[in-house]
Amino acid sequence: MSATYRSHGKLLLTGEYAVLDGAEALGLPARFGQTLDISEGNTPGLLWKSLDHEGKTWFETEFHPGQLDPKEKDPSGDDTRDILQGLLREAVRLNPDFNADLKGIRAVAQLEFPRIWGLGSSSTLINNIAQWAGVDPYILLWNAFGGSGYDIACARATGPLIYKVQDRVPVSEPVPFNPPFHNRLYFVHLNRKQSSREAIAMYRKNVRDHKDFLEEISGISREMATCTNWESFTALIEKHETLLAGILEMERIQDQIFPDFDGIVKSLGAWGGDFVLAGGEGDIPSYFKAKGYKTVLSYRDMVL
Repeated sequence: MSATYRSHGKLLLTGEYAVLDGAEALGLPARFGQTLDISEGNTPGLLWKSLDHEGKTWFETEFHPGQLDPKEKDPSGDDTRDILQGLLREAVRLNPDFNADLKGIRAVAQLEFPRIWGLGSSSTLINNIAQWAGVDPYILLWNAFGGSGYDIACARATGPLIYKVQDRVPVSEPVPFNPPFHNRLYFVHLNRKQSSREAIAMYRKNVRDHKDFLEEISGISREMATCTNWESFTALIEKHETLLAGILEMERIQDQIFPDFDGIVKSLGAWGGDFVLAGGEGDIPSYFKAKGYKTVLSYRDMVL
């Protein structure tokens, strides 16, 4: 057998943290993603290889027949092999027939973006494996890792979307987010990766009576999805950042690192790492590159 699967990376423009508790969030699928090529192998089991965006192998392993049997005890380690083994076993639990497809097979996963970018190396892999196994990617995600699932929605989407989880059911709705001021928007990588688990733990520690907070975030997501005015857009970002800063008891990223930037800077996803959205007039890439942030992508270069 042979097959190729592909999934898009993800960016969360609004609703970070709050989406875990049912708030509506505005998600953007990225142009960059991950592919999974399946072909016949020359061993009894599954040969697995993971390539980075330059085509270089960063991980490879072999699973012998029986090692992916879901009746076996799942590995307790958190290294790459254990995580992958647990993910494949969960896929077999969800679809027992998939076990037969894991024998005499070679699988090659290749990223289209640097691993440090945080665009969804895990979520794109999960969605690709789910397609291969013929299982629900949201269930596979929740059973294996947890999370809101917005990244899975982005992996499968063809454009911007509003996402929420309602009664354990993922709801994804396409939206016409296509800002006429896109030439003012850039995505800047902060040269560091943020631990989502740590960030979520801080959110859980601080959030208490959050019904009004969730409603406000949902309202901002809805307004931003159809926003065509620059001043309104920046006002919504200011409001969103202020709300999250209060809940997280953290300074906004703009106040922390870019207080002299003449424009807006917004965290995307877990605060403190990966990409931020920067918007304004003038030569924005030069401002950030002068400060040591070399990865600056335009809106059109990043968003699907």
